[in-house]
Amino acid sequence: MSRRHLLQVGGLGLTGLQLPRLLLAEESVANPTPRADSCILLMLNGGPSHLDMWDMKPEQSEGIRGEFNPISTSLSGYQICELMPRLARQMHHAAVVRSMHHHVNSSHASAVHLAMTGYDRKAPGGKLPTDYPTIGSVFSQKRPPDKPIVPTVHLPYYTKEGAGGPPQPGFSGGFLGHGQDPFYVLSDPSDPEFKVSELSLIADVSHQRLDKRRELFNQLDQRVTRRIATKQMDTLQTRAIDLLSSPEAQNAFNLNQESESLRDAYGRNIYGQSTLLARRLIEAGTRMVTLSWAPDANATWDTHFNHNRLMKNTLLPQFDSACGSLIADLHDRGMLERTVVAVLGDFGRSPKFNVDAGRDHWPYCYSLMLIGGGFKQGLIYGSSDDQGAFPASKPTTPSQVIATLYHTLGIAPDQLIYDAQNRPHTLVPEGEVIDELLI
Repeated sequence: MSRRHLLQVGGLGLTGLQLPRLLLAEESVANPTPRADSCILLMLNGGPSHLDMWDMKPEQSEGIRGEFNPISTSLSGYQICELMPRLARQMHHAAVVRSMHHHVNSSHASAVHLAMTGYDRKAPGGKLPTDYPTIGSVFSQKRPPDKPIVPTVHLPYYTKEGAGGPPQPGFSGGFLGHGQDPFYVLSDPSDPEFKVSELSLIADVSHQRLDKRRELFNQLDQRVTRRIATKQMDTLQTRAIDLLSSPEAQNAFNLNQESESLRDAYGRNIYGQSTLLARRLIEAGTRMVTLSWAPDANATWDTHFNHNRLMKNTLLPQFDSACGSLIADLHDRGMLERTVVAVLGDFGRSPKFNVDAGRDHWPYCYSLMLIGGGFKQGLIYGSSDDQGAFPASKPTTPSQVIATLYHTLGIAPDQLIYDAQNRPHTLVPEGEVIDELLI
């Protein structure tokens, strides 16, 4: 070892560094060229039915195929559910993966964590400080916004693991610490009184006083050595001051600047207006917006009971309006090429209906959709067997999808990231990039 390395090792206790990080410091993984600069992730929390959306089996018996009919789409030879006519007109932009699978069945929490991070934590229950970080936390850390805007946003619910239960894992900064948490907007954008109070100055605090507080804060920051936890608070405080003084941040959350017709197209409900808000935030410079489509894991897409009624009356019409309008809107604004729209779920639903006219959890085969940002257009990747029960070709895991998503965002999925105690972790330990999905 050189004299420099010996001095570094001798000073580990003073600097807070650890030997593993020191030894790996010069081993960097080159990040790929970004294909996208932003991402909107629609998490259909609870498990959307692939058999009633992306991978219909009209030739099967009624107990498997359901009551809905397939319709043609803008992608020749591909059909989706008749309850998604807006989305049908956009499918030439999309890549649909119909061979997803994993082995987390009983726990929404574990399946959501896997879907959102690519890592199976093998533990049920609510979020933990040892969880892997959500995509937006890593994305905003590695590629922070170019403007004074919220780097990553989560809305409109922090989904609970069952009604009244703890928050689900997979949506926070995890082991990166609270300083890398998304900005949570947990109110209804369809409410006429909607506003983000966290971005409003208190009445007696002018912009001049805010600038003075920023200057004082910077002076203190230069003089005081802080612990790790305090540094995380510093990050949050600096971000808060930037946002409070940023016109871009204020305007991004103002849905009243959109036309009434466009707001109607997205849907006058919490999910439709949250999706429109996601587009506004991305347009203003936010790197990533995640929308969790359920107040708790047993609501919305977790259709163990009255499956057909829920899909027909609420779930698919709302999703079709929001997602179909989002893709068209991004395309019309010239934003789709550099923005990924990822539609994920924690698993699919069972091929056979249960005694309560519902479909149960089914992680053994399901579908997802990826649009824009370097993903191939008009691609149907993989297939399921004749009942939609198991992959028939190109079996794909959530880890592979997350690795590919990171790759399109210009982040190497096999690189090391470090937790708040400087311990190294591989970003996506078990997933490799699927080149066939990319342009």
